[in-house]
Amino acid sequence: MTSQVSSPAEQANGTDETVVGEQRKPVGTKDVRRLDRVIIRFAGDSGDGMQLTGDRFTSETASFGNDLSTLPNFPAEIRAPAGTLPGVSSFQLHFADHDILTPGDAPNVLVAMNPAALKANVGDLPRGAEIIVNTDEFTRRAMQKVGYDTSPLEDGSLDGYHLHPVPLTTLTVEALKEFDLSRKEAERSKNMFALGLLSWMYHRPTEGTEKFLNTKFAKKPDIAAANIAAYRAGWNFGETTEDFAVSYEVAPAATAFPPGVYRNISGNLALSYGLIAASRQADLPLFLGSYPITPASDILHELSRHKNFGVRTFQAEDEIAGIGAALGAAFGGSLAVTTTSGPGVALKSETIGLAVSLELPLLVVDIQRGGPSTGLPTKTEQADLLQAMYGRNGEAPVPIVAPRTPADCFRAALEAARIALAYRTPVFLLSDGYLANGSEPWRVPEPDELPDLAVQFAQGPNHALDDGTEVFWPYKRDPQTLARPWAVPGTPGLEHRIGGIEKQDGSGNISYDPANHDFMVRTRQAKIDGIEVPELAVDDPGGARTLVLGWGSTYGPITAAVRRLRTAGVPIAQAHLRHLNPFPPNLGEVLERYDKVVVPEMNLGQLAALIRAKYLVDAQSYNQVNGMPFKAEQLATVLKEAIDD
Repeated sequence: MTSQVSSPAEQANGTDETVVGEQRKPVGTKDVRRLDRVIIRFAGDSGDGMQLTGDRFTSETASFGNDLSTLPNFPAEIRAPAGTLPGVSSFQLHFADHDILTPGDAPNVLVAMNPAALKANVGDLPRGAEIIVNTDEFTRRAMQKVGYDTSPLEDGSLDGYHLHPVPLTTLTVEALKEFDLSRKEAERSKNMFALGLLSWMYHRPTEGTEKFLNTKFAKKPDIAAANIAAYRAGWNFGETTEDFAVSYEVAPAATAFPPGVYRNISGNLALSYGLIAASRQADLPLFLGSYPITPASDILHELSRHKNFGVRTFQAEDEIAGIGAALGAAFGGSLAVTTTSGPGVALKSETIGLAVSLELPLLVVDIQRGGPSTGLPTKTEQADLLQAMYGRNGEAPVPIVAPRTPADCFRAALEAARIALAYRTPVFLLSDGYLANGSEPWRVPEPDELPDLAVQFAQGPNHALDDGTEVFWPYKRDPQTLARPWAVPGTPGLEHRIGGIEKQDGSGNISYDPANHDFMVRTRQAKIDGIEVPELAVDDPGGARTLVLGWGSTYGPITAAVRRLRTAGVPIAQAHLRHLNPFPPNLGEVLERYDKVVVPEMNLGQLAALIRAKYLVDAQSYNQVNGMPFKAEQLATVLKEAIDD
């Protein structure tokens, strides 16, 4: 069943940027159409290998030179019930020949491996999208499990789409009949058949995937050969079948990137590399004390591979032990890190307060997810801002840094390390599941582009008593940063007392004096308030009376929405916060320049509440907490309404 509808280039109109059209050139009996971008979504059971399939397609797309953005979306269960809507796993990829910002609002192509995948995703498709379905899985029982009374492949409900019914399972088993595999084992390669078909359809390179499969299954060469055979069979099927009369080309994004060496990178991987780079720039060993938690565990996995760079990783028995070990490593002179998500931050809060009191550098990496409590482990949210700002007993201020894109996690890690080391304080790094699992091209920086994070440890006495005796005062502060000296244990003459009870100014002795406590609380706050952060940059084309202010992962959707409005002739200004505590010094002045300030957040208005409280600005909050990132069209509509109101 195939209906004649619009091409993917026409379908793409109205996602992030304007499509410039398509070009066609014949190759033999097949047409090749040139597109400027495409959005593809792979969907199936959580055991169908959709994340692997999407990741491989993404890797080949990156090597080809396209700009790209991805959105993995999977269940929290390790193996959700097969064939059910809650068990659907998907991977969306947006790639283009120009600069893009988001994974796209709606797929042009859906690969549905079963009825559940089709039903869970068909509502997101624009009219005329292409749907490739695995017809082998559309059995009566499978369809009834998700509420289909009749087959959607036959009842006309998909007439508005360009449907490609393909017996993926049967074709895969047939392609692997020469291998000594059971039918069940052969069926597992159907995702590779689908990958091969899509690779032909969009002219993706093949060598990298075949090399990957040989490496992944190096100890099982028969399995490697079978997956490669399925992959090639999918490619050949696209080349020979009459149902796919057209393939598509998306040229490399040659003008989108400055010169340099690029690689595709996810947010968690970029953050891991940023931490390693920070430790090298500071000439300090890197210590990670962590407990596995979604979606932060990848950082632990990655850092554990880099012992050759002086990285030590400790998988603790719980969250409290993880941060306790990290704080101990900070006391011992390491660049100390602990990674977690929202529920883990709650458990770590007492030790974060201790780090504030001890005034030691410690990076607390929070990869935010949906909450409260266990919440939505595999879904994104940015609702830990107030927890990071205030979630400790007493007055315990902590700086907060937030990356804006997956690749930006590298720079954000370096910035968080700079603040922690220079000001002797724990620092929150607030990423989220969207950034952590998503990916984009990243230019590998040159070594001389990295900041100098060199640290000077205390070497000897720093204070003279009234009788002239030279002593070491652990809380004698640098007049510029208000940071106390960092004394490595075991250094002769630098013995000093640590602990959670209030310290006497200068000497660090235990003190219950009310005046001293008041002074120390105000001094710790002044240290955080005095952290030097860059002024907020504002993107204003001129004539704008409305400012859209964001933070963290909302950068891509907000920027895409702003581009749309400006293309339509609507003036609007944009600013995006990296530093959330302290705020940039010019933030108040920026806010006063505009009649309206709109703050989109994936929470119920946490940044907006802080802005309203501190600057007395009537910031309008636009919120979403459905576990998914904003869509560009959605934000463009909201911002236009705010401007017109």
